[in-house]
Amino acid sequence: MTRQDNFIYLTFSLILLLLGTSLAQQFFEDSVPRLVQSTIIVTLLVAVWGVDSKDFVLRKTYIFPLAILFFSFFGAWLDNAGFDQVYLLLLLSFLISSALRTAKQVLFTGDIDGNKILGAICLYLLMGLIWAVLYTLVQLSFPGSFTNISSDSAWFTLFPDFIYFSFVTITTLGFGDISPLSPISRFLVYFEAIVGQFYLAILVASLVGSHMSNFGNNSNLAKNIIGNNDKANNIPAKNDALEKSTL
Repeated sequence: MTRQDNFIYLTFSLILLLLGTSLAQQFFEDSVPRLVQSTIIVTLLVAVWGVDSKDFVLRKTYIFPLAILFFSFFGAWLDNAGFDQVYLLLLLSFLISSALRTAKQVLFTGDIDGNKILGAICLYLLMGLIWAVLYTLVQLSFPGSFTNISSDSAWFTLFPDFIYFSFVTITTLGFGDISPLSPISRFLVYFEAIVGQFYLAILVASLVGSHMSNFGNNSNLAKNIIGNNDKANNIPAKNDALEKSTL
């Protein structure tokens, strides 16, 4: 995994997380979504933190099953002990750190290539997941903050619904099936919509600016090469003219 292709792993991990939570909510009981989310979080951890170091221990294949089992059982213990908020805060910290590391590598740094385009998509998905965790925390801390959301559900039951609501909000679709009721939830909703729109505007401006800069640099380079060739071709002509004048 290198800086040239690292975001393809994160992209697949994020898509797997979103698809896995949807499938688990659709077809299985509540315990399965918790297991799916725990395993995919470990995958995200490996995908992001394995970027900078070739010897990163979690990149070893034999660590995967052990890390998945440990994280899943640890997450189940936190839920059973009544520490849903602690688990979500850990998840929120991880997602924010991942988004910052992704943004540092993607935005306004170097030439735009396919890997950075994938990174920009990953950053957008991470933003949606960050707000989904925030909505889940708000609903657990202040029951009744959203319409059509159960007030006595566990976090892993609420999380898939808030993933859906978060991406509906960040894309400004606004279907209206889930709506904020409390002041803090309303603030988070409209702030997510603002951040999502500004992100798209900044991203497009960055991509266009980088492309134009590369295009200008290539044009200047081509002009310099042509100019140097012309100068080189003119030197023999000047020498011939000088020889004729002396004769």
